[in-house]
Amino acid sequence: MRPVFEPRCADYAERVRASFARQGVMHTLGAKLTRIEPGAVDIALDWAPGLTQQHGFLHAGVVSTALDSACGYAGFTLMAQDAAVLTIEFKINLLAPARGERFRMEGRVIKPGRTITVCEGQAFALQGDQEHLVATMHCTLMAVVGRDGVQG
Repeated sequence: MRPVFEPRCADYAERVRASFARQGVMHTLGAKLTRIEPGAVDIALDWAPGLTQQHGFLHAGVVSTALDSACGYAGFTLMAQDAAVLTIEFKINLLAPARGERFRMEGRVIKPGRTITVCEGQAFALQGDQEHLVATMHCTLMAVVGRDGVQG
């Protein structure tokens, strides 16, 4: 069972949407936010030829990028109003070729903190009504306050 978290600011979902809209890479990938809850964010994207590696699978860099954003925004849902979020470390395990029509990246907070938050991510490939786990991520985030050029 997933822990229940209380957001530190009432407009956490709008803050996530506004920040996500500023991410050029998410626009480039065609990614969309599909779930925003305290401590949980899902991002979806469709397979496209420009996102693949030489065998036609979603490129590991694309999987990593989308999972990093899902984890980052999951952590951001629990951060203070004046905080921005930056990833300080992640590890990804690529479990299977990312082959599918579409993909779901799930970010979940494991341990929130005032400065450091730890998340886990899972990437799923969806083909028709079938889905399978293709990657997992362990992600450490930092709440950034008062730094020029870094906004929430």
